[in-house]
Amino acid sequence: MKIAILSRNARLYSTVRLVEAARARGHSVRVLDPLRCYMRIAAGVFEMHYKGRELRGIDAVIPRIGASITFYGTAVVRQFEMMGVYTPNDSDAILRARDKLRTLQLLAREGIDLPTTVFGDNPDDTADLLAMLGDPPHVIKLNEGAQGQGVLLAEKKSAARGMIEAFRSLYTNFLVQEFVREANGADLRCFVIGGKVVAAMQRQAPEGDFRANLHRGGSASAVELTTAEAETAVRAARVMGLGIAGVDLLRSRRGPLVLEVNSSPGLEGIESASGVDVAGAVIDYLARMSARSAKALRPRNRRK
Repeated sequence: MKIAILSRNARLYSTVRLVEAARARGHSVRVLDPLRCYMRIAAGVFEMHYKGRELRGIDAVIPRIGASITFYGTAVVRQFEMMGVYTPNDSDAILRARDKLRTLQLLAREGIDLPTTVFGDNPDDTADLLAMLGDPPHVIKLNEGAQGQGVLLAEKKSAARGMIEAFRSLYTNFLVQEFVREANGADLRCFVIGGKVVAAMQRQAPEGDFRANLHRGGSASAVELTTAEAETAVRAARVMGLGIAGVDLLRSRRGPLVLEVNSSPGLEGIESASGVDVAGAVIDYLARMSARSAKALRPRNRRK
């Protein structure tokens, strides 16, 4: 099988591990910078070039699309889809997951529990918006932030109003959520592949912080999920249409709450904490699904 990995940096841990796992299983693999992929679109014709040469014969593509290149990156993924190349996370699913508000709305529609969230635009509505949420503390986060960036904790309503005013002055979209105190600064990262949690870890925020992201100084350890937690993670990935997903959960008094669903989850932290060959599981899933997709697309012989 010929695999393309869309990644801006071939030296990143996740990219390196996927390349190693693919080659160890006898597959041909190539890392492509999505910003160097360019395309020709015509009636019934979809063509992709990379650094001056046409890309042909690729069986499957693994998107590792960063938030800063969402528009262009998903356009490249979509072009591969039009060319009949299999991808575990299609362009629409990536776009859904990149929008935190849309993610929460879709999950809530399916009855999946999450931190109570409010969203509004007009400053005149701020007081009622916060009243809808309840007493502080409140968590205020950018709608398209990543790795804990743009996430703040307001201990008092006055602080929440000040932060909201600051975000509005930047003309950016943000969410306000309830603070789940009993989580004690910890969350769960569940790595879902093909409708199954293959690895999980607990991330703990550093002293004095509430954000458990490893990029913010958090620590990671292996964790045993409850049946409810595993089922919630699988349901969340399915609702978002993602074959591969990192689902972040909080443990609360009312059960697991989904924080967000990541379409390009990193491998370093979870492989280190869990001891699971997650990269290998990704490639094995890709091989199975690519073969199934190719079989479905293969033209049937007509009887004469």
